[in-house]
Amino acid sequence: MTELMSIEDAERLSVDQVHDLYRRYVNKSQVALMTSFGFGRELADRAEGAYIHTRDGRRVLDFTGGVGVLNHGHNHPRILEVRRRFAEQQRMEVHKTYFSPYLAALSHNLAAVLPGDLDMSFLPNSGAEAVEGAVKLAYKYHNGRRNTILRSDIGFHGKLLGSGSLTGGSQNHFPFPGIPGVSTFTYGDLDSVRKAVEASRDGKGRSDVYALIVEPFSASTIRWCSEEFLRGLRELCTREDIVLIFDEIYTGWGKTGTMFYFMRHPGLVPDVVTTSKSFGGGKSSVSAFVARRPVFRKAYDNLHDAMLQSTSTTYYGFGEECATAIEAINIAVEEDFPARARALENVLGPGLERIAKEHSDLVAGVRGAGALWGVFLNSPAALDLVARLAPGGLAKDPQFGTKVVTCAVINALYQDHDIYTYYTLNGKNPLIVGPPLVATPGEVEHFLECLDRTLASGITRLVTRFLREKVSSLW
Repeated sequence: MTELMSIEDAERLSVDQVHDLYRRYVNKSQVALMTSFGFGRELADRAEGAYIHTRDGRRVLDFTGGVGVLNHGHNHPRILEVRRRFAEQQRMEVHKTYFSPYLAALSHNLAAVLPGDLDMSFLPNSGAEAVEGAVKLAYKYHNGRRNTILRSDIGFHGKLLGSGSLTGGSQNHFPFPGIPGVSTFTYGDLDSVRKAVEASRDGKGRSDVYALIVEPFSASTIRWCSEEFLRGLRELCTREDIVLIFDEIYTGWGKTGTMFYFMRHPGLVPDVVTTSKSFGGGKSSVSAFVARRPVFRKAYDNLHDAMLQSTSTTYYGFGEECATAIEAINIAVEEDFPARARALENVLGPGLERIAKEHSDLVAGVRGAGALWGVFLNSPAALDLVARLAPGGLAKDPQFGTKVVTCAVINALYQDHDIYTYYTLNGKNPLIVGPPLVATPGEVEHFLECLDRTLASGITRLVTRFLREKVSSLW
């Protein structure tokens, strides 16, 4: 047998050794992709608040927000303390035949934060599991008598077989099998939803739609639903007895300026809401779907079905994960994360709009809410021509030029200014500005200054440098 590595061995690995192990045991193409950027050629040593500290001594301002995970920032001291105490007291993690005080308290906290009768929780591990649990609940609510589920054309709900079949846009470029009966509507277009519902009726006029799932704020495209659209969905789903699911896995816990995006509209309550990412305080892999009491009770609240939903994950209600999420919610409420997001928006919004005007040749536009914004960059005609003439996959990617420009800006921000950002693989591939909610307005000002200076260096220099470093990383 090959000699096993210890924790100490892992911590002594050089970046080259890590790359080699990834190539051999993880995915060599992932190494080729990630080493295109400066952060793919370094190792992080530790992280605190809004900063990552690399092994070579760099202090990097993390404006990825952990892709939605780090509203609390890296290693929030209260989160660390809760986990330390749990370990020191040797608390039991999970056992399905013991009741858990942590699961009970966490479910109570979710009901306390959410509006209306969104009271009944289930707690798996990932956002995709929460989505699939919500869909499973909706199907069971109708006792299998309906077979159609509606999803939007741009939605992102995960990459499992089930949740992946509910994901739209460019995320679905390979046809994996998925949930049967998936029908698509146009995001934000109520008439499109109505047509999809009408198309599902049988000969007696009965609806076949058991659920509709939508992101009120689409974090992967930086688009959001109007209040009119969301209230129209609520009215339609109530009339047709369709289970309305709001996916707030990314946008929950204050990110866009309200605790959940849909809560900016008083009285608007879905049948189910899903959450994950910052729900775990940046340390816990935990998610939830929370259902309205009558929906949940009809589906599962009987002796025959009471354990039916709990078979979806071994780690349901895992003790340390629930304890962490309890503290994460308390922090979000006590430190008023929605107000923090609005304070960051007051700097980010005007600053990004100013940069867009000053660099209109490079910036097609900016939009966002709270501490989640997208910068949409233009692609020069020359890059688009290269993509059209190139063999293989490049010619099929209409966003090739935009991706190259966006990657060039991300790389320059990191290399020159120690600022970490990312771009999405959906929609128009915006550069995402998503600082953790522990970031300060001063740190946002610093980011804006660095973005301005980066764009001022010009598209030709940015792209040439990025492509040169990309080529050198392959050798």
